[in-house]
Amino acid sequence: MEGSREVDGVFPDALREPILRKVQFSTISRIDNLVDHIFDEFKQDFYPGENVTVILDNGERLNGIVREKTKFPELVRTDGTLERKAFARYFVSLTNRPFEEALVDDEHIVRDRRSFTKQMLRSFIKNTVTREAWNGAPWLVKDRIAHEYRISTDVPPHLQKENKFAERKANLGMKKGEYDGTILSFFSSQTRLPELKPKSHKSKMAQQDFAKTKHEQFLEYQRALSGNPGLGILKNGVGVGEPQFVQFVNSHPHLHTLASRGSPRPPPPPPIKYPIEDLEIAPLRDGTHRPNLKFLSQDTQSEGQGSDGDSNGILMESVGPLLETWDTLNVFCEVFQLDSFTFDDYVEALQIYSEDVKCELVVEIHCALLKKVVNSREDQNGMIQIPLPALTKEESAAEESTEETSVMPSPEPDPEVPAGRTTRSSLAKSEIANLKAGSARSRSSTVDVKMHQAGEMLQDYDWVRALRYRDLSKSGWVMITIGLLHQLSQDRRYKRNCEEILAKLAPLDKEPNEETARLQYGDLDINYRVKIIQVLCMLTVGTKAIRAYMEDCSIHMTETRKEKIDQQRARKAATEELRVLHEERKTLQPDDRSPSPIPELEELEDSKMTGLGDEDDEIANSEDEEPNLGRSLRRGNDRAAERKRKQEEEREKKEREKASVKHPKQSKQLAKVLKKIEEQKQIIRDCEEEIATLDNDLREADCPRTRVLGKDRFWNRYYWMERNAMPYAGLPDSSTADAGYANARIWVQGPDNLEREGFIELKEDENKQYRRAFHMTVPERKIHEEGQTSIFTAREWGYYDDPGSLDSLIGWLDNRGVRENKLRKELQAQRERISTHMEKRKQYLSENEDKKSESGEPVARISTRTKTYIEPSTYRCLAWKNSTALHELGHLHSEPAKAGLTKKQTIKFTKKVEEEEGRQTRATNRQGKPLTRQGSRYNF
Repeated sequence: MEGSREVDGVFPDALREPILRKVQFSTISRIDNLVDHIFDEFKQDFYPGENVTVILDNGERLNGIVREKTKFPELVRTDGTLERKAFARYFVSLTNRPFEEALVDDEHIVRDRRSFTKQMLRSFIKNTVTREAWNGAPWLVKDRIAHEYRISTDVPPHLQKENKFAERKANLGMKKGEYDGTILSFFSSQTRLPELKPKSHKSKMAQQDFAKTKHEQFLEYQRALSGNPGLGILKNGVGVGEPQFVQFVNSHPHLHTLASRGSPRPPPPPPIKYPIEDLEIAPLRDGTHRPNLKFLSQDTQSEGQGSDGDSNGILMESVGPLLETWDTLNVFCEVFQLDSFTFDDYVEALQIYSEDVKCELVVEIHCALLKKVVNSREDQNGMIQIPLPALTKEESAAEESTEETSVMPSPEPDPEVPAGRTTRSSLAKSEIANLKAGSARSRSSTVDVKMHQAGEMLQDYDWVRALRYRDLSKSGWVMITIGLLHQLSQDRRYKRNCEEILAKLAPLDKEPNEETARLQYGDLDINYRVKIIQVLCMLTVGTKAIRAYMEDCSIHMTETRKEKIDQQRARKAATEELRVLHEERKTLQPDDRSPSPIPELEELEDSKMTGLGDEDDEIANSEDEEPNLGRSLRRGNDRAAERKRKQEEEREKKEREKASVKHPKQSKQLAKVLKKIEEQKQIIRDCEEEIATLDNDLREADCPRTRVLGKDRFWNRYYWMERNAMPYAGLPDSSTADAGYANARIWVQGPDNLEREGFIELKEDENKQYRRAFHMTVPERKIHEEGQTSIFTAREWGYYDDPGSLDSLIGWLDNRGVRENKLRKELQAQRERISTHMEKRKQYLSENEDKKSESGEPVARISTRTKTYIEPSTYRCLAWKNSTALHELGHLHSEPAKAGLTKKQTIKFTKKVEEEEGRQTRATNRQGKPLTRQGSRYNF
């Protein structure tokens, strides 16, 4: 007993459920054979959560945990031959490298031999399954364990004891060759193999008797055939030339012509059960294609129409980080103490390159993110919240001593740059010359060339202490950012990005001081700015503040689900009560007084389905109106007027009949019942409203990851960023809440490498097979069906921003495919909301353009090779103000705290402001709990 408990404790948890599901209802009688079968099947199969060892190409072994598993099915040709074996790939989180993962196949992953052996498997199976004591009984998982892992215990009919015995009895009767009087039984007995029996003196006599019996049966059959010639032919014209008649026909050649008349037709292929794999559906050749995508970047390779990236300086590789950082900042805006902002304002704010314009949105984003890296001195003595790599000895010595400085070659002045005025051509020439000089220096030197002067810039500056004391005003946040990036550059995961950014912020040809840092950031390209914000977001996501917020959201979701279940139960009880009241109303209300129609139950069902009741009412009312036809019939108007007159007469007649009939006692009871019916209807409507509110609370609290809408036939991913973890239009108390939207675009991301290599870019023989079936390869089909705007990798993004394109996309998707069927349903369910916010975005952007045109201010754009300068008065994002920080802190993130105001006093100040603003800012629901991030009820 103790040994079995020990085995049960050591056996891998990740393998328990799949092994039990495999053993359930297995008919392998011997447990040794069952153990061998299960062990052979699972020894090279791994599951998420299992501890494994990854074998690298160089032979190095690393321990890890399986995070995700992807199985690729086998491909079978039309002739039945195997085209590709089934295989699996695993994402393994490495234990000793917490920020790295390995993508391996079956050949590069193993498990510890001591954790999965035949002896352990045998003990585990003996402790968890049982089997009845009759031949052919299936193995059954014990009820307690089956309930724990949710394994079905209903034995299939063909494995039940009664059916097994009946089948065995029938097989035994067939073996004995009992003749039941039918012609099929007679012929089937002719092809039975002879039974092997020991020789005896009666064997010759038995053979003679058997031959005599056979001859007599044949004569009897021949007489029956001569009396009814149609006996040898079946009703469908097929003769008796089946395999069981071969021996009989060969021994009697005169029946050969009768037996060989006709041949069995092959059965028709089974109908296709949709949905199926999307790429197995035959392509349409009617010239239709997916609606053209729009692109935010200026380096788009597609030749499609519509691109907002003309000369805006945004590269395609920066679109993904832009979306990632915007989504992170808006989802966790309450943690960062930021007002929510639209994606258009975010992109515009990062494109401001003027020293005269101070964009509060950019500054507040950087300061809010930096504050989560290091606490203030009043909070845990300024504890650092992220793991930071240690500086090298050279960097530490350079920071401690100001006398020892590294001798760097000073760049030669460029004679081509004019002293009085710089133009775009002169800047381009100087940049080319600098690149040539830099390449020459790199070829002449054998040592690594230093790319920046961040170390010299930070000699007398302690960025951790400055951040701890919240010295973020003016250009302090820029210096802190440089210090953080400089220290992160010691980590090889961040080294490349940090070195590229520091080369721009602390260049070699500028003085390493704070003024240089401020000027360089003001002239920094949007692609580098989004890299900085991306690094800061990645660091803050792992802090305690974000983790605590996610845990609170998880707890809130659990409580919300419980409340939703209670509301659903209350709605069900009210529905049953309503049905009882309707039955009582029918008994009290006479047939001639029953309104026609008054479908209360139908209205109840309509209330569960959004908007159907209103549409039915509109359709019913429209039947009384005169239809507006292009070609009217003769006397059509007279007939419509006649129908309308008759309907009015019938309505008046019914009203007179109701008034003439008087049932005083019965009418009082009926009035009470009708009143109760209305009360129950109101209860159901309140429950429906509360359930809708709770559903929206669950959606907003679902913040761990951005959920995808679905994938199309070519494995492109579709995102609607507002789908989860944020209000549809941003926070209602935001400074730019009048925009009425947050992102308002359907973003399309290309397939990742794993999907592209496995399903689109096939091998040569697979491409030939696909071409034989559909007369084109998968890449050719992708270009043909996606039109001129195709995306090929996961780093490429496009979008749709108008309802017309959304409707065209829904029409293009084929619901016969597995992926597109799910995507189409999701888009149809969210279509109204998406279209509404798309229209609000158009209105918001057009209003700003109208204001500019009415004021007579030209939209001056000075385009260079990488940046677009816009006049300060035309910036739309300058209307954004961080009211959340002002409300909770009393000052902006970039401003110092008020003198003499401690943290407790700040909390008191915040509570005082909340009390002055009144209860409207902290609205509560019926249970007295505060409402969600929307701040009010939702309109559905």
